[in-house]
Parts: sequence; structure tokens; C-alpha cells
Amino acid sequence: MKPQLSIIIPVVNEAGQIALKLHALQTLRNRCQLLLVDGGSDDRSAEIAKPLVDQVLHSPRGRARQMNCGAAGAQADVLLFLHADTRLPDNAVNLILQAVADGYRWGRFDIGFDNPQPIFSLIAFMMNRRSRLTGIATGDQALFITRQAFQAVAGFPDIALMEDIAISTRLKKLGRPCCIGAKVVTSARRWQQQGVFRTILLMWRLRLRYFFGADPNDLAARYYR
Repeated sequence: MKPQLSIIIPVVNEAGQIALKLHALQTLRNRCQLLLVDGGSDDRSAEIAKPLVDQVLHSPRGRARQMNCGAAGAQADVLLFLHADTRLPDNAVNLILQAVADGYRWGRFDIGFDNPQPIFSLIAFMMNRRSRLTGIATGDQALFITRQAFQAVAGFPDIALMEDIAISTRLKKLGRPCCIGAKVVTSARRWQQQGVFRTILLMWRLRLRYFFGADPNDLAARYYR
């Protein structure tokens, strides 16, 4: 039977947490196709994931390339791109399918963090508000797209960073996103490791430079440094 939704999970070196994250998706396997796309991990990510997904795919490293690879192997008419450190709300599949039935061609969820400190609630509030005002989704917000819309915009552009902003800009030409108020919960680990205010400044600086035409490869080098 054709799955209602294909969930595409790009990973690189997530052996320490991938089993826990995939176990949380097991109740969806009767309705959804789970595709893990490994970008050349040098740990046991793919091996650990294999019994917990429908298929492990291999792709050159790069989130855009990995997600395009997953989309090429997807069987469903609706694609959900899910980061390995993001957890879906319990009724996520029904919410996505209802949005598509209502005529939306793409959308995303509101976001929350797995850290209860007030600063992360504020960051999440600002991210959600900005996304609603601009119609731009970030990858952490669990972007979903109909197959038809994904093909219409030729998938994710093959860039090293800002692929979520780039595809959102293209998708906006097809229609506004469905901004689902239910929250996905994502990890605050990068913010904690790098420092909250330092990370905020870095992301705003990178997005501003991208807006003014900076090379995404240069931006990626700064982001991952």
C-alpha cells in the first residue's frame, strides 16, 4: 500500500542519538515511509538506523543533496524533511494531511526547544513569528511539501547552506505555506555549545550576507567552523 507520507531524514555522524530519535517514529511506519539518507558518516549511523527505517540511502554530504536523494526515493505524494534532532508532535501526520487536503502545497510547524530556559522560549517565539510574517521556513521546523510542488521548484538548490531559505523563496511563488501551530521540538545543543547570543548573531549575520548575494559555500565554512 502506498504510504501517506514519506519522511526523509538526512544524517551525518548521528550514531549517538539516532536510535532514540528513530524509535520515536516507529508508530508511524504503518502510514509513513521512513527514509534515512546518510551523507558519508564515519560512525555507525547507517548500521544503527537500518532496522528502524524502510530504507537507508547514501548520498554525497550536504543537507540539500541528501534531502534531494531522499525525495528521489520517496513513494508518497507528500514529503516531510525531518532533522535527526527534531521530534514531531503526536498528531503530525494528520495535521500535514489535513493541510494538503485544505489546498496547501507546502508548510511547516512551529518550533520549540528541548531546553526549558526562558531564553529558548523567546528564541522559539521570535523564529515562529518571523516565519509567519515572511513565509520562510527553516529546516528545524519540519518542512513538508507535496511531490508536485517539490518538482515544480526543482527540489532543494545544491548549495552548502541556506537551502531551506532558498526553497522557501521558490515555494512562496506557488502559494503561502501552512504554518501549523503545533510544535516540533528540536535540540538546543548547538546553541548551548556555541553560546546563545553568539549563535543568534552568527545566524543573523549569515542570513544578511546570503540576502546580499554571498556564496553559500563561504557561509557554510563560517557556520561549521
